[in-house]
Amino acid sequence: MNNLFRGLLAGYGAKKLGGGCFSTILIFVIIWVVLGQCSNTLKSNESEENTTNQTELKEPGFVSLCVPAFR
Repeated sequence: MNNLFRGLLAGYGAKKLGGGCFSTILIFVIIWVVLGQCSNTLKSNESEENTTNQTELKEPGFVSLCVPAFR
């Protein structure tokens, strides 16, 4: 995810959810980290799909955006 877009989303969320100065900064940092983890999870899932063996059976289920798949 682009850092500018990530910062704008985190800033907007912090403005809406934060009460004071410290809580707004804390919420901004939490949202920033969560958005970064979602982006990293998507990249790692894409690279795993490219390197998996074709004879391996794929697990049925739904696709999760932020929770890594446990195998």
